[in-house]
Amino acid sequence: MKLVSTRNSTHAVSFKHAIFDCMPADGGLYVPYSEHDLRSWILHMNEQTAFSTIAGSLTSALLKEEISPVISERIAATAFQSYSPRLRQLDDRLFLLELFHGPTGNHRDFGFLWLASALEHLLTIDEKNAIVVAPSTGAGGRSMAAAFGNKKHLKLVILYPKGYAKGLKPEHLFQNGGSVYPVEVDGDIAIVENLIRSVYQERQLVKDYNLTLANTVNIGRILPQVFFYMFAFTRIKTRTAGEIFYAVPSGNYGNLAAGLYAWKFRLPVNGFITDATDALNCDETGYCRCINSSVPLAERGPADPAVPSSIERLEQIFTLSPAIMKSIIFPAKVSDAEAETLISDSYRHYGIMFDTATAHAYAAAQTRNIFRRRGGESLVLVSKDHPAFESEILTRICGESPIIPEYLRDIDMPLTDVPLINGTKEELIKILNKVSEVQ
Repeated sequence: MKLVSTRNSTHAVSFKHAIFDCMPADGGLYVPYSEHDLRSWILHMNEQTAFSTIAGSLTSALLKEEISPVISERIAATAFQSYSPRLRQLDDRLFLLELFHGPTGNHRDFGFLWLASALEHLLTIDEKNAIVVAPSTGAGGRSMAAAFGNKKHLKLVILYPKGYAKGLKPEHLFQNGGSVYPVEVDGDIAIVENLIRSVYQERQLVKDYNLTLANTVNIGRILPQVFFYMFAFTRIKTRTAGEIFYAVPSGNYGNLAAGLYAWKFRLPVNGFITDATDALNCDETGYCRCINSSVPLAERGPADPAVPSSIERLEQIFTLSPAIMKSIIFPAKVSDAEAETLISDSYRHYGIMFDTATAHAYAAAQTRNIFRRRGGESLVLVSKDHPAFESEILTRICGESPIIPEYLRDIDMPLTDVPLINGTKEELIKILNKVSEVQ
């Protein structure tokens, strides 16, 4: 699988290059260089095919030029041996794809698990080590730690604002033999994010410590999200004879970009509905438009290693095929009040609590009247995070509290003996030196 930058389509790199040196020098984002026809892989799978098997087969199909089928299957099996998304049928034409069945109830779990497994396998083959430095205020840090916590060739340094380090499992921590090193920074999240930027934008420093990223700047986080859509299709293809649409929360556009790649890889899909944002919305005729496209590439700053967005990946697809925006992406403006009403109504009707991001995507689908177009359409609603993360909000809306599973009950437990540094690059380099010495 060859990849190119969104800002330079003439220089292709390998997948291995792209997930380690994950930020192109031109400031863009890596995207697939060519399309892949995965129809033969998708169509022979069915409802009994495990998610880990689907992920392993598709990993092998996409990376066959670089990674053997055996290693590809090991990457997926190691990542997903205990975890899988779930698809629930709510009524004849409405399905719910739940992405919160990973180790921490966070939709990022699956992407982190696959990326950590891929990095570890490749580092083991090459007998090398690497370090990920990432900012967090809570949920993202727990999700990363669950994926990276038991690696031999990978170390994860999580930077928290002062007072935010909490919820990590003791066995994942550096001092207990794990591979996660939590650090608090004397300042707020803006200080932490600026520190991340100062490190990752210095290319020599990235090279010296073999630094990479675990967020969606890294194409290795986007690729496993493609598997969600393939998984959902194997479950619904015998239950619907009509068109299939996916309602996807906007977020930072990672899941939407992954959905478009799944479509380019020949997933049968008729459209993606999402809640409109300032960056992606509708023109006066109701067709999708990407506001980012109005800013010339030469006038943009580099991709943000601290606060990523995949909007430029969407723009790259739209630039190559402008008609795609009109034919397959359907944004709709949704208010918070509309989303809350839908959460309440859905809880009464289905007995299920949607997180607010999922509710916005569902409300967008209702605004777009997908079910009234030609008849027989099916909607797959992508549900991101466990309702427990929004317990206070959902209790107010639904009148009942979401059930909090046992594995989420210690998420607010503060960590002890966490080093505190100031927000300078020099202090962070001391941490990188300490982590590197143990590898």
